Amino acid sequence: MSLSEDSIDPTATTQQDGQSGFEETEPANSSMAEFYRLYQELLIITLALTGMIFVSVWIGYSLNIALNYLLGAIAGVLYLKMLSRDVERLGREKQSLSKTRLALLVILILLASRLNQLQILPIFLGFLTYKATLIIYVIKTAFVSD
Repeated sequence: MSLSEDSIDPTATTQQDGQSGFEETEPANSSMAEFYRLYQELLIITLALTGMIFVSVWIGYSLNIALNYLLGAIAGVLYLKMLSRDVERLGREKQSLSKTRLALLVILILLASRLNQLQILPIFLGFLTYKATLIIYVIKTAFVSD
């Protein structure tokens, strides 16, 4: 029996490949839509939390410390935005996440250590505001069912 005598049915394979390709595209689109919703929710929670903490620090301490906190919180929001861009590109353009985002915090802390008007602790705590957002989101999703 030779290879030329065997019959090949390409339609079954083509239909299976076509169906699986379509099925992979649909969840990827819904996953990206879910990712964008998650990012928007985290950004809104972070901004609301930043506003509440800024006002509280301003009332409890001073405007200078509150502005230092706000500078760190803005850096945290930028970090979150850079992280979301990296995650968005993951798989399409990149194979791993870059670590250059941490340079933002390092530069900010170095700048704070050189200038007398800036204080390191409020800036660092402001930067960590996005972490508090993540904790709030995890607690919310743990107790609220869909």
